[in-house]
Amino acid sequence: MKFNPCVSKGRCTEDGTHCKGCGRSHREIAETKQVVMQVVKFAHKMGYENIEDFADFIGKTVLKKLQATL
Repeated sequence: MKFNPCVSKGRCTEDGTHCKGCGRSHREIAETKQVVMQVVKFAHKMGYENIEDFADFIGKTVLKKLQATL
């Protein structure tokens, strides 16, 4: 399955089982939002001032771990 990010707020739909804008299931979208919010809450809890560095680190680390499992 290929990941398709949301394309825009105006094209997102909530009816049916999948968004007509990005094609992802509403369940996948909801779970992705939960993961992102957990990372955001963690960054706030830690009080990071350099949030760009933290976000960059998280992205690179996740990518490395995903590539290692392929």
